Amino acid sequence: MTNISRADVAHLARLARLAIPEDQLDHYAEQLDVILQSVARVGEVAAADVPAMSHPVPLLNVFRDDVARPGLDREAAMAAAPAIEDDRFRVPRILDEE
Repeated sequence: MTNISRADVAHLARLARLAIPEDQLDHYAEQLDVILQSVARVGEVAAADVPAMSHPVPLLNVFRDDVARPGLDREAAMAAAPAIEDDRFRVPRILDEE
């Protein structure tokens, strides 16, 4: 059984740089106590013969074969560009050069 005190909540709030009003410390202490009790109950249920897992069902990733295909040639790509300069795509400037 866990017991979180007002001092524990105040200490955790200082570590997390949270401004918790004095009148809320008891409220958060109760909530944190419930959370820690729930985690402790889960720990009691876990059996040594059950392997740890990240998902309740096995995950299977489906991959397709990586097959090289021809892409756009230079002329086709440049034909679709809104602006070209020196045989390259021209784009609007987004950074100042200082």
